[in-house]
Amino acid sequence: MDKITLNEVVQKMLAFNGNNKASMLGIGPMSINLIKASMILAKEKDFPLMFIASRNQVDADELGGGYVCNWNQERFADAIKKVAKEINYDGLYFLCRDHGGPWQRDNERNAHLPEKEAMALGKKSYLIDLISKFNLLHIDPTKDPYTIGKVINMDVNINRTVELIEYAEKERIVRGLPAISYEVGTEETNGGLTSSENYEKFIKKLIARLDEKKLPHPAFIVGNTGTLTRLTKNVGHVDSASCKELSAIAKKYGVGLKEHNGDYLDDAVLLEHPALGVTAMNVAPEFGTVETQAYLKLTEVEKRLAAQRILKKPSKLGQVLRQEAVKSGRWKKWMVNGKDTLSPEEIFRDKKLTLLITEISGHYTFNNDRVKQETTILYENLATSGIDGEKYVIYKIKNSIDRYVECFNLKGLTTKLKKR
Repeated sequence: MDKITLNEVVQKMLAFNGNNKASMLGIGPMSINLIKASMILAKEKDFPLMFIASRNQVDADELGGGYVCNWNQERFADAIKKVAKEINYDGLYFLCRDHGGPWQRDNERNAHLPEKEAMALGKKSYLIDLISKFNLLHIDPTKDPYTIGKVINMDVNINRTVELIEYAEKERIVRGLPAISYEVGTEETNGGLTSSENYEKFIKKLIARLDEKKLPHPAFIVGNTGTLTRLTKNVGHVDSASCKELSAIAKKYGVGLKEHNGDYLDDAVLLEHPALGVTAMNVAPEFGTVETQAYLKLTEVEKRLAAQRILKKPSKLGQVLRQEAVKSGRWKKWMVNGKDTLSPEEIFRDKKLTLLITEISGHYTFNNDRVKQETTILYENLATSGIDGEKYVIYKIKNSIDRYVECFNLKGLTTKLKKR
């Protein structure tokens, strides 16, 4: 059977009822360990994987590359194939562009690139996504540096969205590439709720424009139900009534409601998602935090073994992770109460704050030479004492993902989707 598209997946999921209802999970590919943990779990529990890569995480070398494993689109796709072969995983997985489009790289937005230039770069990135056989493109032209603090005009958003989909379809067809799926919209209300009126208005106007140009309808349309990630918490207030209403509107037009920023939500909130009709939700920084915490826990083990003279010299991974995480400045967007303006010197004087910043932004540093070097030393040290450090890290990530798998009723979903 040819690989099912995400549009087809969504159509099948919209038709499910009773105990077949489920919500898919979009997983931010924060590291190779996360890819391994995801595939091991998917193999055990028979559910499809969606790896959602932002342009900062994975992008073309000529556009600056990505901070995750220095992956461009081709190396990202190859790494996932390699892991699948390694663990003999032959289940469904989808390569997805998360927040693709203009100004979606930090440097592009910070440079306040003109719209024409930013759109051209977004298109260039999408083209390489297509060539690299991505299965879904998130079309998000809303990170406009000229509208900071404002909600972007709906018609401007739709015009840019249609232009980008039209470009992608033209390039796909010219190259004889298989059909792909699209995701549109953004969590633009920054922790507030997407109004049902505007959500439906956006869908109607967008679909009308797509139909005029004979372009495909999206698989997912993002709606904000109140999620908002800060530090290591979800500080938003998820509204069940809004979830239900937005999902019903999306279903009416044959598309799935997609939530972003689902990290750290309580199980009670997650468990109701399939019943409320939420088709999919994205989680990313939480898994990076879990992996960082696992490394820090292993450095504690090193110190305990060294105190017992079982190890001669512990690695410096804990120290290096803290230094590199603070130095990266990536933590600023997750901070609250004005702490994003603190200098590294001020942060290092506060051990609790330093640890917090390390936990929320350590994953940005996994590919740094110093961090990789000390991680290797950590694993080698632990191995001399019979401890498999990498196995422990993967175990912790896997457990974190499994919470969503159970709450979202994902077990066995791949088999259900393959049934005609």
